[in-house]
Amino acid sequence: MKKVCHIIGSQELSTEAISPIYDPSTGHETGHVCLGGEKEIELAVATAQEAAIEWATTPVAKRAAIMFSLREIMLARQNEIALTISSEHGKTHEDALGEVTRALEVVEFAAGAPHLLKGAFSRTVAANVDTASDREPLGVVAGITPFNFPFMVPLWMIPMAIVCGNAFILKPSEKDPSSANLIHALFKEAGLPPGVLNIVHGGKASVDAILDHAGIAAVSFVGSTPIAEYVYARGCATGKRVQALGGAKNHMVIMPDADLDQAADALMGAGFGSAGERCMAISVAVPVGDDTANALVEKLAPRVRGLKVGPSTDNEAEMGPVISKLHRDRIGGLITSGAQEGARIAVDGRDLTMQGFEEGFWLGGTLIDDVKPGMQVYDEEIFGPVLCVARTQSYEEAVSMISNNPYANGSAIFTRDGDTARDFTSRVKVGMVGVNVPIPVPVGYHSFGGWKRSSFGGHGIYGPEAVHFYTRLKTVTTRWPTAIRAGAEFQFPTMK
Repeated sequence: MKKVCHIIGSQELSTEAISPIYDPSTGHETGHVCLGGEKEIELAVATAQEAAIEWATTPVAKRAAIMFSLREIMLARQNEIALTISSEHGKTHEDALGEVTRALEVVEFAAGAPHLLKGAFSRTVAANVDTASDREPLGVVAGITPFNFPFMVPLWMIPMAIVCGNAFILKPSEKDPSSANLIHALFKEAGLPPGVLNIVHGGKASVDAILDHAGIAAVSFVGSTPIAEYVYARGCATGKRVQALGGAKNHMVIMPDADLDQAADALMGAGFGSAGERCMAISVAVPVGDDTANALVEKLAPRVRGLKVGPSTDNEAEMGPVISKLHRDRIGGLITSGAQEGARIAVDGRDLTMQGFEEGFWLGGTLIDDVKPGMQVYDEEIFGPVLCVARTQSYEEAVSMISNNPYANGSAIFTRDGDTARDFTSRVKVGMVGVNVPIPVPVGYHSFGGWKRSSFGGHGIYGPEAVHFYTRLKTVTTRWPTAIRAGAEFQFPTMK
């Protein structure tokens, strides 16, 4: 069996404490991952601090050149990367390739660092006085990433952090850790010096060690809302800059004038792609009017029943298993609660079995109609292949439902009417909005981030927001002596 170790500097480091790694398709144990804690984080910080000194003074063009090299390596090895992702996460090969593509967008944006890090200069703001501003790296920063995108989410953080001149410590999910070590290997091949990127695997002990260590200046986190809130509070308490992206309950409004076939197809991909294990998955369809709802459910039900579920090795599979038996059982319990609380299960995926893969963590697509706020299946983030239909009688009711939800990551509307679409994008209280686009994940040169309990810290991830998060502003005002002395000035300085 494989053993996935920490990587600190250029060395692999093993520990006695380990956790099993599973193939979700078979349910079989395929290896072990080392579990770190305070000792390993301490070593990683010391290594990163030493590397950061020289790295911060490396010309930004040289730092950017590594991103160009990394891009070429990723393109050449994308199939290998996708296989690594699927072997431990379970998502289909095509879905994993999509993850690699979205990661590439951030790498490409980071390659523009010489432009992104340009400072500002103002000459003669007062007599013989000039002002310049610049952005400097923070030093050592860290990222804590989830299981659902083991390759993409780390690369939402690492390229921007290191191209800005920081050294980075990554604590990936222990459920699918091999992608993190592959990321390290790719950066090494691209020419990144030892110690600039370090990998420490583990659970809560390693997370707490990151949050408590005075040598780590900033932490970026993606995961569930309870943990995001914990990371934000504990990290801020130790003086860190923290961005913590949490969970979601993403709605898609379907107006009576929408193309229902297009809307149904969009809901299938957005609700069941990656087995619904996406923070931007659409988990609630909100048709306006009973006629719209009835027609939508009639179109969705056969599509959901016909979902092709299978292992990542099946080229025809549209959806793979969920990440673990525990997660599968939790999702099943939420489906049961929906029926108990008055919702109607139109398509039930709880009894799905796969011949030859009977011990895998399988769930079929599930469609639940007549879901209402206050039901557990509506109020909680399901994070699985379950699409709820929450009927509304008016556009205003739909907007109110979304805006009153405590999560505010993303939302979408399907309509042919420009006035309705424009009103929706202006009024809905979420961070990312799609118009006839079901999963409005911004491209790499914009920034990703939700509102309310979907995000803590006020910083979006990747894109222009990342430059501000991973650097601090320094402004320098200069005046050189002249033959004229003004004498001492005791009032607050002005530029008159």
